[in-house]
Amino acid sequence: MATTTLPDRARVVIVGGGVIGTSVAYHLTKLGLTDVVLLEQGQLSCGTTWHAAGLVGQLRASESATRLVQYSTQLYAELEEETGLSAGYKQCGGVTVARTEDRMVQLRRTAANAAAFNMDCELLTPDQALEHYPVMRVDDLVGGIWLPADGKANPTDLTFALAKGARMRGARIVERVRVLDVLTEGGRVTGVRTDGGDVEAEIVVNCAGQWAKQLGAMAGVNVPLHSAEHFYVVSEVIDGVHPDLPILRDPDGYTYFKEEVGGLVIGGFEPEAKPWVAPDAIPYPFEFQLLDEDWDHFEILMNNALLRIPALEETGIKKFYNGPESFTPDNQFILGQAPELANFFVGAGFNSVGIATAGGAGRALAEWIVNGAPTSDLTGVDIRRFAPFNGNNRWLHDRVAEVLGLHYEIPWPNREMETARPFRRSPVHHLLEAAGANFGSKMGWERANFFAPCGAEPTIDYTWGKPNWLPWSAAEQANTRTNVTVFDQTSFSKYLLVGRDAEAALQWLCTADVGVEVGASVYTGMLNERGTYESDVTVTRTGSEEFLIISSAATTERDKDHIRRNLPDGAGAALVDVTSAYAVFGVMGPKSRDLLSALTSADLSDEAFPFATSQEISLGYATVRATRITYVGELGWELSVPAEFAVGVYEDLMTAGATFGVGRGGYYAIESLRLEKGYRAFGRELTPSENPVEAGLLFACKLKTDIAFLGREALEKAKAEGPRRKLVGFKVDDPDAMLWGGELILRDGGVAGQVTSAAWGETSGCCVGLAYVRASDNAVINADWINAGNYEVNVGGQLHPVSVSLKPLYDPTNERIRR
Repeated sequence: MATTTLPDRARVVIVGGGVIGTSVAYHLTKLGLTDVVLLEQGQLSCGTTWHAAGLVGQLRASESATRLVQYSTQLYAELEEETGLSAGYKQCGGVTVARTEDRMVQLRRTAANAAAFNMDCELLTPDQALEHYPVMRVDDLVGGIWLPADGKANPTDLTFALAKGARMRGARIVERVRVLDVLTEGGRVTGVRTDGGDVEAEIVVNCAGQWAKQLGAMAGVNVPLHSAEHFYVVSEVIDGVHPDLPILRDPDGYTYFKEEVGGLVIGGFEPEAKPWVAPDAIPYPFEFQLLDEDWDHFEILMNNALLRIPALEETGIKKFYNGPESFTPDNQFILGQAPELANFFVGAGFNSVGIATAGGAGRALAEWIVNGAPTSDLTGVDIRRFAPFNGNNRWLHDRVAEVLGLHYEIPWPNREMETARPFRRSPVHHLLEAAGANFGSKMGWERANFFAPCGAEPTIDYTWGKPNWLPWSAAEQANTRTNVTVFDQTSFSKYLLVGRDAEAALQWLCTADVGVEVGASVYTGMLNERGTYESDVTVTRTGSEEFLIISSAATTERDKDHIRRNLPDGAGAALVDVTSAYAVFGVMGPKSRDLLSALTSADLSDEAFPFATSQEISLGYATVRATRITYVGELGWELSVPAEFAVGVYEDLMTAGATFGVGRGGYYAIESLRLEKGYRAFGRELTPSENPVEAGLLFACKLKTDIAFLGREALEKAKAEGPRRKLVGFKVDDPDAMLWGGELILRDGGVAGQVTSAAWGETSGCCVGLAYVRASDNAVINADWINAGNYEVNVGGQLHPVSVSLKPLYDPTNERIRR
């Protein structure tokens, strides 16, 4: 039983007694941190956990997410032996079926992912799917897959088993205690205030489920999630349904099926969800409660269930469950230390994968707490991917209506969210829109993906093959290689580091030597103690005590938090976010110098304005910072323009550029151009799983100096040991093959890795990309090993030969950018 005594203090206080909170408590105690108190406002599992369906599907879109669930299944199978309480876990396998060829392409890609992650997965014909699941209809199916490692757990039993495991190692669990406030001092958490008194704590962990946003607000912490009504029903007994029946997923019908006491749990993820009340309006108490039945809303799921399982036409329904559950703006859960408050951690917003992920996520968060940093790549779920504006309740309400349905929608390449947009807009957004831009979204910014020609609609027709917009993006690529193109890159994150110790602080944070002259620009990585990537940025020295840092759009909050947490103690340096103060226009191509020279009196010659330097120049009526740098592999400048001058500068560029064949370019063209050049991107080629040795970026590391930097010791060790995998560029021999990233790479017929990024390269006349390759025995590899292999890529089940290279596919000697 849980204790009723509320202690005065604890090293760690966990708020929330669902499956996530108990998992964090379990894993903290397992790591030796036993002074843990878990507070639950009702009873264990009484919020969202108790009415979860309990599906445990192991294979996820990324390797890091897959490993979390794999650990969960291992843990759930072992809990009873440790604690005497069963988690109700049963490995029964899973069948996922496809009604369309597009869905089948996705399942073939899923099977290839399984091979990359060394997991069992079998492609099925409809008849083979029927053998695994005899009570379903298959005459309308194209095929399916079989995942033998899938399983199911009992959510309440699992929660109690984890709680008992935590208590056995010293954790205290107190029920019927409601947290009323989070106590802070000097930017750090100091404890919680409850209806039973204050509890002092060094660390507070917010695992409050759909209450997590409300609890975060008490601490000044943004936790962007919103509840939606979530539905399933339980049928009466059906002939042929037995405890060993696999989980069945029919994503084209938005539905899943799980055996329960001889009947079926029938649930799903409808295309348009039903958001519940605002996070700050959730009623209290709300224990083991359901919302009203809504058969009208459930109709789309029920109709599809009747189609797939004909016996349901003659089977009664025992129970209708409508339980609210929290969802995040991007359908990924939230984990990590809040950037706003030291020692305040969050584990919430699990988007219907809480049971499957609880074991791995609880361990990952516990390791983060104990070690002070993640021990694996958690970029995709890191709380720092969100900004304060993502916490707007009205925006969250509208976004969540779309997010829930994404679970079973085909995960189209480049799929864009449609709800709650447009959101953040560049000063020239209206000019891009008038020019036929199709907009994507990154960190809330509306960004041009491509420009449709006059008379064509700037829309995306989603496909696995070559998309409708490809000729338009290809034309943008060609124009950049031959003339000049203007890209609106305002979404770049931009920071100033200022102060007497700014240089010393950046030398510690950056892999490259940033002790340069005023006006010099340096490309550099930022690492963690493990020697793997936390960011990659461009640093420009703009004054004796001032540096301008340019980073990717998605990493604003992450970068700021990493920099501030790792500034040397007592450093006289302050970080200022100036992202919204400046527009950025990339003026790229062999005629970029000609275009800019028509608008400025500045000398833009190679002698006066070399590559990797930056100057303030006049441009038309405006004064801007021009930095000679490129992400597309051509001569060019990035112009940082005060926001109020942005419209005038853009109009001047397009007017003057008419003489030089100027074109507008979008981010799809940038992606293609950077891949031909082999430029890396954070979040894909560079993550907390990769180091500069593997990424081929030792040239951006100051190992030949004696300057200390964060991660140097680990990096030197990695260099001495040699890489077990290496990033290579590649191009596909067949110009008809279309790649999007994530495809399986084979070397001499065996699994060798996965594509990190891929796109159509117009200059190459085929798809190009980057991929990490490794030896089957995980041996150290070198250039000779890489060059000795024959490589193929699995594109939706079809194998295509590829040519790999350690050098850039385009302009490997950098002649074009340095002339």
